Amino acid sequence: MLLYKQKKAQAVKGNRILISITVLGSAGPIRFVVNEEELVAAVIDTALKSYAREGRLPVLGSDLNDFVLYCSNAGSGALSPWDTIGRHGMRNFLLCKKQQTEKTAENGRLDNAIARRGSGSGSWKAWINKSLMFKIPSH
Repeated sequence: MLLYKQKKAQAVKGNRILISITVLGSAGPIRFVVNEEELVAAVIDTALKSYAREGRLPVLGSDLNDFVLYCSNAGSGALSPWDTIGRHGMRNFLLCKKQQTEKTAENGRLDNAIARRGSGSGSWKAWINKSLMFKIPSH
């Protein structure tokens, strides 16, 4: 009886909400219950674990630093990993993989492939200009 009362007191500690996270490129949302005071980073981690446990495709990986969580309304930006999930008053979210340029800027180093892409004769703009220079003989 005493153990039951302790569990009940722990459950009332914070408000719990049902959230729905749609993973970009996946068939449907992932739904689970979280505490309103839980950090966004912890929610991303839980979503990635649930996604992998369910065997969904495409395979995402498990590094939560590679992902960004957005509110489902169009006007908002990415949520900070240190915010609480209940702060925004939303229940529907979108989980996206970070772009390569965001990750390199976050780490403070420039990706070599991006640095080489625009320089030299191998750029795609130079190739298009060169291919458009061929004259088509007219009759």
